[in-house]
Amino acid sequence: MTARARDWRQGGRRPRRSFVGWRNRLLSSPSVLSRLGRLPVVRHLARREGEALFAIVSGFVQSQVLAALVELRVLHLLMEETATPGALAPRLNLPPERCRVLLQAGAALGLLERTRRGYRTSRRGAALVGVPGLEAMIRHHDVLYRDLSDPVALFRGESETELAQVWPYVLSGQMEAEDAARYSTLMAESQRMVAEDTLDAVSLRRVRHLMDVGGGTGAFLREVARRHPGMRLTLFDLPQVLEAARGGESDVSGEVDIVAGDFRSNPLPEGADAISLGRVLYDHDDRTVAALLRRVHDALPPGGQVIVSEPMSGGAWPERATDVYFALYTLAMRTGRTRSADEIATHLSEAGFSSIRCPRARRPFVTRVVTATRA
Repeated sequence: MTARARDWRQGGRRPRRSFVGWRNRLLSSPSVLSRLGRLPVVRHLARREGEALFAIVSGFVQSQVLAALVELRVLHLLMEETATPGALAPRLNLPPERCRVLLQAGAALGLLERTRRGYRTSRRGAALVGVPGLEAMIRHHDVLYRDLSDPVALFRGESETELAQVWPYVLSGQMEAEDAARYSTLMAESQRMVAEDTLDAVSLRRVRHLMDVGGGTGAFLREVARRHPGMRLTLFDLPQVLEAARGGESDVSGEVDIVAGDFRSNPLPEGADAISLGRVLYDHDDRTVAALLRRVHDALPPGGQVIVSEPMSGGAWPERATDVYFALYTLAMRTGRTRSADEIATHLSEAGFSSIRCPRARRPFVTRVVTATRA
């Protein structure tokens, strides 16, 4: 009896080397790569793959160039003028040659443009300046980078991360006034984009009363009020966080009902026919998420709608923005997790929701949306 026949009789098939394994062994051979690189048909493909690989290898260096440009406000300084490294160096307190390296690197990243007269901010650089909260987030990345200094320890769960201290409410539900102010500012500046993309994806025409849970200073509700004047709005968050919603330029107390509480230990107020959770679930573990969604379900009337909006994993189709950046960010927070839309849909279903939908979001790297209805 042949070996193949024995395998079939035993109910299986002899393991065969797969095409993917053969391909990977082939492409991991330096001599094969060298020969393939000389063929006109595959030369372009080989170069493209090589450039993509090097972009991954040099990613941290690129992010540090970005951090330096933001910290030194180079993009602001060159928004309406062109300058040489020698002219700009004294203003940045940098040696001219090192200033030249920074500007050249910024141009290579497409954030600056090089002209015969010097360097100026590019369209991409101007867009970066115009994105609310993006520069603040880039400055905030120094904490994340320190947490990533030993990535193996992070993945093994052996490191004490600073991000867990930056967002202490995740671990304990408690937050000092200074921490609450920092959190509120960072979230409010970027929440407008999230609100715009969420409301572009979801219709609130039939909603009379919307409650935003974990809504910080009310940035999301301000955008709702602008688009749907007359709708009743309620903001629910920790008492320390809500202090920022009652004062200063971000004051929403005149148009929004403000209710203080901790959704991990308090029932949610009833009366709203829609509840939004903007960038809330990915801050917390599965047990907390399950309990929160049950509280949301209990607070809504039959036919009430829940709106979940946050960066989500690509699931079966991994995405760089969420499955690399947000996944590791939430990992460093120690309790959070970036979930796919399917995972969130499962949580919603287990909490008692039905009619679960995933409307298309305009910019998935900003946010994705899942909605559901209480039966």
